[in-house]
Amino acid sequence: MKKILFLILLCQISCKGQTECPEGINLLPMYGEVEKCERQLELDNEFVLEASKKFKNRKEASEYFVSKAWEYFYKNDNDTSMKRFNQAWLLDKSNPQTYWGFGNLLGKKNKFDESIKFFKKSIDLDPNNAKVYECISVSYGQMFVKTKDIKFLDLTIENLKKAVKIEPNNGKSLGQLASSYAYLNQKDSLIKYIRKTDEIDSKFVNPETRNSAKKK
Repeated sequence: MKKILFLILLCQISCKGQTECPEGINLLPMYGEVEKCERQLELDNEFVLEASKKFKNRKEASEYFVSKAWEYFYKNDNDTSMKRFNQAWLLDKSNPQTYWGFGNLLGKKNKFDESIKFFKKSIDLDPNNAKVYECISVSYGQMFVKTKDIKFLDLTIENLKKAVKIEPNNGKSLGQLASSYAYLNQKDSLIKYIRKTDEIDSKFVNPETRNSAKKK
């Protein structure tokens, strides 16, 4: 009798584990990359089906939800932004903006090491978006500040140069390059990028960076 009760209890625990749905995953990039329960998968399918009816195709639907995600992002409604980026990702996993969005939202939470993974994925899908190179350079820069590991500063510079190559008149990236070279104490490069930045907009040069160039 005890053995039967034990088996019944074991079955109940097992069945419960199979029906429980992971909570809060719509607030994590790519739904936390966890296995969804049956009900969640059903809801996903219903959502995709409805979106497919309203738009020409899933790609167009994904772009719509990306636009809503950025709208909430700039309103600092990060939770709703994450939900919309996830919906856009669910519709089209090849949409580079979803990964860019995930990276930015993680960056807002100071999870810079995690954000890099998503920026890299966005770059893999679209290597010509200067703004993503800017974003990943910020994450690498913060990793340098945190660890003092020079490799992160080198990666910051590498990605800023890629951003400038795509957008030569990108004053923000040029100014950040100047600041990066100030950390490295490479005066020739520091002065070079200060001048390049000033040609576009001098406000992008940090005053401390400008002072570094004047020191002997």
